[in-house]
Amino acid sequence: MQWMTLFNKEMMENWRNKKWIWVPLVLILLAILDPISNYYLPQIIEAVGGLPDGAIINLPEFAPADVVMMSLSQLSSLGVLVIVLMAMGTIASERKSGVSELILVKPVSYRNYITAKWAALLALVWAALFVGLLASWYYTNILYGDLSFKSFLLIFIFYGLWLTFVISIVIFYNTLVKTPGLVAFLSILTIMGMSIVTQIFGHIIEWSPNNLSSYIYEMVIAGEVSSDLVATSVVAIALSLILLIASIFTFKAKELAG
Repeated sequence: MQWMTLFNKEMMENWRNKKWIWVPLVLILLAILDPISNYYLPQIIEAVGGLPDGAIINLPEFAPADVVMMSLSQLSSLGVLVIVLMAMGTIASERKSGVSELILVKPVSYRNYITAKWAALLALVWAALFVGLLASWYYTNILYGDLSFKSFLLIFIFYGLWLTFVISIVIFYNTLVKTPGLVAFLSILTIMGMSIVTQIFGHIIEWSPNNLSSYIYEMVIAGEVSSDLVATSVVAIALSLILLIASIFTFKAKELAG
């Protein structure tokens, strides 16, 4: 009962802040940007004056799997940045202003407080991801060729696990520091650091969550879910839960320390 009250409070807060409007719109824009711009590139070039005499531009033929990767690439860069900035003050701002202390006096358990905020963010991000990828899937089918709805759902589910991991990182840093800007910096630094380490030691850490997009691409090409994709998804879920548990203990320790 207490958890649902906190969860509903967070959902209403996100609605009042218009996050349920602008976050989905931003992810839709990012997801369809490359597919549409690449398809209409010749017309765009023509509209701005065309190419110099004698110049020839050979545009590659994109398969549906390539188009999916365009969308995921945008979501993995600008999309992740937007999500981090959106979530950076979830707990840190309340800790800094003293609101969290007022809420926890009620009494509200630390576990319920953290998990309700985490779940509310996940609901928002997963919903925004669904409509964003749905828009991308729609334009992919119209402009580039068939991509089954089953493939769309699998892409949505597996990529959603990556964004769940991102949210878990942000929540963890929210409990560690009180400055939203520092939360964003540390979150982005962690994600970038993991990406670099994964690229360097990719042959060793094959199941790094950063590899989810690559395995999703292989899934769309092959038409089946690989064992590497399943294993990487399990690792992403496990790390997300570990970060969530660490967030609860860190927040409790910080609050009890005053």
